Amino acid sequence: MSENLKETIRIYTGPAMLAKALTSRLNDINIQPITKDDHQSGIVSGFATGVPGQVRLFIRKEQLPKAQSVIDLFLQDVDEEEE
Repeated sequence: MSENLKETIRIYTGPAMLAKALTSRLNDINIQPITKDDHQSGIVSGFATGVPGQVRLFIRKEQLPKAQSVIDLFLQDVDEEEE
């Protein structure tokens, strides 16, 4: 696998509830985002870091062209600015 195919790109940072909604929309077009929740990970490992309720979503870089319109529409729907 080429190095470029392994790269991920952050597509969203925000409340976990909204991240789940975006994940659902991406799942509809067969894209499975990676969710990073530093606060929850810290709790599990015995120390809390990050902001409670805030998560980051990542997708593979090569999926961005397919996902971009879904991401843009989602951000418009929730009245968020693009990151």
